[in-house]
This record gives sequence, structure tokens and C-alpha cells, in this order.
Amino acid sequence: MNNIWIMTWYTLREAMARKVFISFLIISALVLIFMLVIFGSNTSIDIVAGMKNAKLNLPMEQIVSQLELLIISPLTGLCILLSIFASASFIPIMLEKGNIDILLSKPVSRDQLLLGKFFGGLLVVLLNIAFLVLGVWLIISIKFSFWNLSFLWTILLVTFTFAILYSLIVLISVITKGSTFGMMVAYLIYLILSPVLHLANNNIDMFTSSTVVKSVVKIFYYIIPQTSEVSGTITRNLALGNAVDSYQPIWISLIFLVLTMGIAISVFRKKDF
Repeated sequence: MNNIWIMTWYTLREAMARKVFISFLIISALVLIFMLVIFGSNTSIDIVAGMKNAKLNLPMEQIVSQLELLIISPLTGLCILLSIFASASFIPIMLEKGNIDILLSKPVSRDQLLLGKFFGGLLVVLLNIAFLVLGVWLIISIKFSFWNLSFLWTILLVTFTFAILYSLIVLISVITKGSTFGMMVAYLIYLILSPVLHLANNNIDMFTSSTVVKSVVKIFYYIIPQTSEVSGTITRNLALGNAVDSYQPIWISLIFLVLTMGIAISVFRKKDF
């Protein structure tokens, strides 16, 4: 376990050296500064009045929660896209001749090495997402004097969404020793396949009466990680303090993550370097 932590810390330092971590912090800081300027130029009464007109006189608690979610949803989506791009090269760089030779000469197993790289990538994203979400939460909470603790679920769920996609990037990177294909697959799932399958699964009866087509859609729906629902529907409900109808997307995605990392470790063990 200590070796995994060392590799995790090493990956974080690598991200800082390559300015990945710092770049994320700068972008998040600029967003928060922009929010401070916007909210500082309007009174709480003006903002609440505007939200009430748009939201049909919702209670203050719901107005604040909706405002937080309205601001953070596109930002966290952008963070996931940037995180995929920034983290895709962690494994290929590690597998380069010279780098992998040095690492394998250390008293660390291949399993620990790969898991350390995986958790290191997650730590980079977790710290940046936490900085952004906590910043948005503090600014809005102080402005309106209402502290919506449920909103902080966003940190864990967005990080989990990235973890699902990152596990696939790790697997493809171990197989191909490159970053491009893994990055493309992650984008394909997050931006197209998961949202489309979610929509198709919920509305399949409107499009077709074919049992075969319905079965195919169901199969792909349960095979492809349900990132659209994890980062969308479930995150929204928890952030607003609402009940979640089903945690099935989380469990399915977690199984996908564990299986993918298990295969990646198995392939990595058999690689010749």
C-alpha cells in the first residue's frame, strides 16, 4: 500500500512539473474571480428577484441550489474533458523506454505501479474539482447566507465519472502504449454513447417495436458505463437534496471500472519491457 501511495504522489508531482495541475488551478481561479466580480456587482436581492421571476417564486433554498447547479454543471463537464486530455499521456510516458526500465528496477510491483498511476491521475482531478466546487459553493453560500451541503456531493460524483473514463484510458494505453486512441474512446463514451444510450433506453418504445432492436439497446446500455446518468441525473438530484430514484448507474459503472482496471493490470503483468 505504501508503494501505491508513493507512485500516486510521484504522479501528482509529475502533473505539477508538466504544469497540468497548475493550469487547472489557474483556470478554476479565473472562473472564481469572475464569479466574485459578477456577484459583487449585484445585490443579493437583485439576483434572487431575477431567479424568482425565472423560476416561478421558488423558496430561497431551491433558488440557491438551482443557481449553484446552473453554474457548476458546464464547468465540471469542461473539467472532465480537460482532465481526459491532460491525463491521457500519464501511462504512455511511463511506458517509454528508459522510464519504464527505471521504474521496474525499483522495489515496486507492476500492480502497484499501475494503480499508483491511476490513483495519481484521480488525485490531480479530485484536488482541482474540489477547489472549483468549494469555491463556487463558498461564494454563493456567503452571498445568500444559505449553506447547501448537499451540493458538495458534486465533488465525489464528478471525480467518479472521470475515474470510470480514466480506467478505460489506462487499459488502452497499456495495450497501445499511446494516448490518442484511449482519449478518443473516452470522449466518444462521455459525449455521445452514454447520453444517446440513456435517451434510447428511456424512450425506446417511441422509436421501435422491434424486440431485437430493444434487446441490442439494452445490452449496450448495460455494457457502456453510464457516465451521463452519474454526472447528470444522480449528481443533480443529490446536489439539490432530492431523492435518487436508482443508484444502478453507479453500480454498473463501478463494475465496469473494476473490470477494466483488472484487465489493465493483467495485461501490464505480461508486457515485455
